[in-house]
Amino acid sequence: MAIVQISRITQRKGLSENLPQLAGAEFGWVIDQRRLFIGNGTIQEGAPAIGNTEILTQYSDIFAIAGAYTYKGEAGGYTVQTGPTPGDPIERTLQSKLDDMASIKDFGATGDGDSDDTDAINRALFQMFCREQNPQVRRSIFFPAGVYRVTSTIKIPPFCKLYGEGARSSVIFLDTTGDSTLTATYVAQTADSLQQVYPNIGNNNATAPTNIEIYDMGFQSAETLNIVSIQEATNVLFQDVAFIGPLVQAELDTDVDDISGATFGSTTTYPTENISFTACEFSGLTYGLSSDAAISGITVTDSKFNTLYQGVLLTGTGAGTAGYIGPQGFRITQNLFDAIYAEGIEIDGAQNNMSGFNMFLDVATKFRGGAYPAADNFNVILIDTDNNVSFGDMFERDSSADELKARINIDNKKVFAMEAGERYRFGTLVQEAGVLVDKTVGSGTLLTLPAALGSAFEVRYNFKDLVTTQVRYGTLVIVSEDIDDSSTFPVSFTDDYTENGPVGLTLSVSQVGSDIEVSYTITANGRFRYAVSTLG
Repeated sequence: MAIVQISRITQRKGLSENLPQLAGAEFGWVIDQRRLFIGNGTIQEGAPAIGNTEILTQYSDIFAIAGAYTYKGEAGGYTVQTGPTPGDPIERTLQSKLDDMASIKDFGATGDGDSDDTDAINRALFQMFCREQNPQVRRSIFFPAGVYRVTSTIKIPPFCKLYGEGARSSVIFLDTTGDSTLTATYVAQTADSLQQVYPNIGNNNATAPTNIEIYDMGFQSAETLNIVSIQEATNVLFQDVAFIGPLVQAELDTDVDDISGATFGSTTTYPTENISFTACEFSGLTYGLSSDAAISGITVTDSKFNTLYQGVLLTGTGAGTAGYIGPQGFRITQNLFDAIYAEGIEIDGAQNNMSGFNMFLDVATKFRGGAYPAADNFNVILIDTDNNVSFGDMFERDSSADELKARINIDNKKVFAMEAGERYRFGTLVQEAGVLVDKTVGSGTLLTLPAALGSAFEVRYNFKDLVTTQVRYGTLVIVSEDIDDSSTFPVSFTDDYTENGPVGLTLSVSQVGSDIEVSYTITANGRFRYAVSTLG
């Protein structure tokens, strides 16, 4: 375009409230806001509108200037209709669009593993979930990959939702190394809407912890303390979350450190219930999970328990009475337990809990390998209280050492336990899986019963003569005195049977060392099917 006139540049300055209509090409500097404007000029000069146009500087609000945002969705090959008609789209400011999500770095956290991010994280939790009760201000907080070092406990309020980029990628790491004045009880704990923690939850009309969700993150500590405390909370979900302590195998031959991945607290006013752990990891701790509190409806599924003294410890008092205090409705299903010094699961005084379809590898073997049948091993699952269930759990350790330490010990309680593929237990009754075996003419041992397993057995059997095809079926009841294995003990038995013809079979029972042996003599090749029940 041709230059028709060169005019002297004019300028004004003043406060924003005094900004006048500027002449065409005249500058106006707003002192109090550090903003710069230029006059549009007149319509007659060709300006599309009379007014002032802001010139961008480092102090400009670029999001306000950017104006409206409308969702397009062009990846589908068309523009999405966002409004009631194609010509009336829904418009939002760019600022409101970006405010749909919040990053913890928006509040000053660095995630560099060195800076102290405690205040930034607790500030974000307060501003997003505690400052106002209006649900519109709540936003999920994103933790980009990094190690967020904290030096005191993080307070997780109601309606909080946190998510990261992986259990080992976005990690809140408690580390007070080098400063003895810094103390913490947990890496994180539940808090109410005023960020008050136990025992002050609910004071001043605050909302107790509820509807909390945490995804794809890790909580780790360099200190010997519990990782997360869930106090007086309801409806809490941890998914793909790691709970990592500082302990290594050499420190896990004892429970002296007494630290857990998650602990629980509950009161009559604010009971803790409906807590879920899905695809989580518990490692470097005395216990993966432990509780003696009156909590209910805790679900642990598809998770991994590794490098621990014990996997899960549940204790209670007054089981079976109106005054019972302890966990119930604890469901531990479809998890992997590995590298655990003592029991994978211990339920001691707690009631109405279950274990099901878990896999136990190197568990209850003092870190000596999953198949090691040592006399001083632990039970893999120990349940010493009525009204609990173990169903379909699977074990790397075989049953050869069960007379020393049974994989599942229900301690003469009213408990149903089924070991996948081998047996079920109900109180003192143990029902083994059925066995099929072919024997040739002559004599031999049909089965061996370790005396340590009990003093009364029932063997249900049938025998088919493979020459004549005649069949005997019967029940062999064996009773012995329950004395120590080094002594001689009398054994008696009865064989109650029915057969459709002579099968040439004789059964006998005797003591051999510390075992009871069932022997046979047959006059023709035959096939046995039998199942053993331990009666007591």
